[in-house]
Amino acid sequence: MPTSKELTFHLEDRPGSLAKVCRALADSGVNILAFQSIASEGKGRVRCVVDNPIVAKRVLDNEGLSYSEAEVAQVRLRHRPGELARVSAQLGEAEINIKYAYCGVDSTSNTPVMIFGVEEVEQAAAILDRTAAAA
Repeated sequence: MPTSKELTFHLEDRPGSLAKVCRALADSGVNILAFQSIASEGKGRVRCVVDNPIVAKRVLDNEGLSYSEAEVAQVRLRHRPGELARVSAQLGEAEINIKYAYCGVDSTSNTPVMIFGVEEVEQAAAILDRTAAAA
């Protein structure tokens, strides 16, 4: 589980806009595994990792939303103090800057999952895999 496809799109910052897109995804059988939404200047920037990016992109197209797709690094974390500090320190020691991060849940084990937006995705994924294995 070292990398995933992330979809980023913008919504109007108004009641119900997020619900409409999430309902359309759910009605198409798409499960949101990790999610982040930040409002800025009248728009909401939504980043998400889903279980079926192909169908999710079709839903976003049908909703008239433009989106971008990026590869992100991810890691399963144990639910205990210090885990985020441990994995982010490993990335820092490798001189990998974390541009953004958010969390979700692994759909098969209900384990917390951290998503990291970084430039060096493959390198970060390898470090996170080793760090998770050593936990």
